[in-house]
Amino acid sequence: MEIFRKKSIEDLLNQAEKKEGSLKKELGAFDLAMLGIGAIVGTGIFVLTGVAAAEHAGPALILSFILSGLVCIFAALCYAEFASTVPVSGSAYTYSYATFGEFIAWILGWDLILEYGFASASVASGWSGYFQGLIAGFGIHIPKAISSAFNPANGTYVDVPAILITFIITFLLTRGVKHSARFNATMVIIKLAVVVIFLAVGAWYVKPDNWTPFMPFGFSGVASGAATAFYAYIGFDAVSTAAEEVKNPQRNMPIGIIASLIVCTLLYVAVSAVLTGIVPYQLLDVKNPVSFALNYIHQDWAAGLISLGAIAGITTVLTVMVYGQTRLFYAISRDGLLPKVFSKVDQKKQIPVVNSWITCLLVSVFSGLIPLGKLAELTNIGTLFAFMSVSIGILYLRKTQGAPKRGFRVPLVPWIPLIAFLSCGYLVLQLPGITWISFLVWLFIGLIIYFSYGRKHSKLNNRTA
Repeated sequence: MEIFRKKSIEDLLNQAEKKEGSLKKELGAFDLAMLGIGAIVGTGIFVLTGVAAAEHAGPALILSFILSGLVCIFAALCYAEFASTVPVSGSAYTYSYATFGEFIAWILGWDLILEYGFASASVASGWSGYFQGLIAGFGIHIPKAISSAFNPANGTYVDVPAILITFIITFLLTRGVKHSARFNATMVIIKLAVVVIFLAVGAWYVKPDNWTPFMPFGFSGVASGAATAFYAYIGFDAVSTAAEEVKNPQRNMPIGIIASLIVCTLLYVAVSAVLTGIVPYQLLDVKNPVSFALNYIHQDWAAGLISLGAIAGITTVLTVMVYGQTRLFYAISRDGLLPKVFSKVDQKKQIPVVNSWITCLLVSVFSGLIPLGKLAELTNIGTLFAFMSVSIGILYLRKTQGAPKRGFRVPLVPWIPLIAFLSCGYLVLQLPGITWISFLVWLFIGLIIYFSYGRKHSKLNNRTA
C-alpha cells in the first residue's frame, strides 16, 4: 500500500545534505548534553520530587528515580543508535519513516506535535506562576485579569507573562541555533549551581531517622513512584531533533543523549536522598518541596535562590521544547505532509524562521488562553508511544540493515530494545482513562489531516507514483 511506503536511509541522508533548504551544522557534544539537561531538569526536580515521595514511595523515591532512569536509558540507547545512523531532523517521526513507512511515521509525528506543543504550553504557564511568585516578593503584582489563563469565574482572562516568555524564547531561537545553545547552556549552569547549593546546604541537616521506614508503601509504592518519576525525564528525546545541526553526529549524538540522562539521574537521586533526609516524607506534598525543605531548616536565604533556579530551569525546558517543535514541523513539512511554509529556511541564518513564529503563536494561544489541566498528561502518553516505536524500530533496523558499520550500536540486541519497549508499555498502561480518550481524539484529528492533505501532497508518494 502506498501509505506504508518507506524512505531509505540513503534518501534521508541525501535529503539532509542538500545545500538548498538545509540547516546549519553548529552543535557539538557539549551543546547536546546541555540541551538534554535543559529539557530534563526543570519542574521535575523542583516540584515532582515532593509529591512522589509523599504519595507514592517515601524515602524509597531514590529507587523510583533509579528504576525510571534505567527505563529511559534503555530507550535512550535505541535513540542514540538511530540518531547516529540517521542524523536527520524529526526524531521518532523520521526513524519511523525509514522502518515502518509513511502512515506510521505520520501517526508518530502527529503524536510528537502533541507532546512538544502541550509540553511547551504547560511549561510556559508554569514559568508564569514562578515568575509572578518571584516578583511578588519585591511587592510587584500583575493585574489578576492578565495573570492566568481564561477563567472568568476566577477573574482571569489571559496569561500575559506566559505569552511574553514564549515570544522572548522564539526571538532567541530565530537568532540562530548557536545563540540559542549558548543561552540554554547559561541557564543550565545557573540551575545546576542552585541544585548543588541545595545539596551542599541540606546535606548538613540530614537526619537518618527520616529514612525509616525506607519503603513505607512497599515495592508497589516504589513502582508507582517510578511511573510518576518517569515524567521527570521527558525531554531527552528532544536532543535527537537537533541531529541535522550537529557536527560529527555519529560521535556527538550518542554522547549528548546518554550523558544528559546519566547526569540528570544522579541529580534526581541526590536531591531525593537529601530532601527525604531533611524533611519527613509525609510533609513533602507541597508545590515547592525544595524551597520548603530549606525553609524547614531555617535557611531562608537559600530558599530564595531556589526560586531563581526554578525559573532558569523552566526557561531551558521551554527553550528545548519550542526548538523541538519547530524542527519536527520542519521535517514533516519537508516530506510534504504539512504545508511548505513550515520547511522554509532563512538563507542567511539557515534556520526555519517563519515556522518558529507560527509555533510561537500556537504555543501562546494554548498557554495564554486555555487552562490545560489534565491535558498536560497527553505529553506523557505521546512520549511513551514515541519511546516504544523507537525501541521496536531498532529490531526492524537491525533485521533489514544489520548492525551499523559506524557510529553508536545498542548493546545486547534484542534484549535492551525489548526491555525498553515492555517497560514503556507498562508505564503507558498506568495512565488514566481520560488521557487515553483524549489521545485517541487527537489521533482521529491527525487521520483527517493526513487523508485530506498529507497523502495527496506526500513527496514520497508523488515521486513513486
